[in-house]
Amino acid sequence: MAARHLDGRIAIVTGASRGIGRAIAERFAAEGASVVVNYVAGSKAANAVVAGITSGGGTAVAIQADVSKRVSVDELIAATLARFGRIDILVNNAGVMITKPVLETSEDDWDLTIDINLKGAYLCSKAVAPVMIRQGAGTIINMSSNSGLYHPSAMKWTEYVVSKAGLNGLTKAMALALGPQIRINAICPGWIRTDMVEAIDPEVQQRILDETALHRWGTPGDIAASAVFLASDEASFITGELLIVAGGRGMH
Repeated sequence: MAARHLDGRIAIVTGASRGIGRAIAERFAAEGASVVVNYVAGSKAANAVVAGITSGGGTAVAIQADVSKRVSVDELIAATLARFGRIDILVNNAGVMITKPVLETSEDDWDLTIDINLKGAYLCSKAVAPVMIRQGAGTIINMSSNSGLYHPSAMKWTEYVVSKAGLNGLTKAMALALGPQIRINAICPGWIRTDMVEAIDPEVQQRILDETALHRWGTPGDIAASAVFLASDEASFITGELLIVAGGRGMH
């Protein structure tokens, strides 16, 4: 049997009831981690993720929490500690994207995007940091985006772009502030094959593929594999970095 990279680790994955978050939760469990599948509203989907993990011999539990609310985040951390006694990995994956031109968006659209995508990662990281410092180790992975790296054709949705650019800055600032006990990195996916992509105009889909060196869509599994690497001891000397997983689209 091949060695598992995350044996014995306890991981929280926010927004893990579907898409990239689900893929990360499932891959972490396959690599030996016990996983908290966080969700805000999709309890049925979150419980399905847990059922899939446990039926395969893994350990997982679904915990509801709104990452944009400090009290809710504190409850998430407390519930995880009550269940598992420690927290080794946090993946700040919960996110939203408002797909309207900036002149058509509202203040509420801005607040929702920033509160979940940026403030949520900030609150979760701050809440888990004292736990990891007491343990003497821990790792945080922020799910950013190629859109936050100033690639012109990826910058269509203003609120989303700003939230992800801010998340990149948060990653670096907190990596400096919380080292040496805690490593913090971000993954910047390109276009990943999810339900969101299916709804995009076919001409836009073709343009995206034409701009991608590997000329294929990324998959949630591609991102999950990158998250396993960053969470594992294989990445023990990596912190404050932005890992671009975009098939060569928007190379830096």
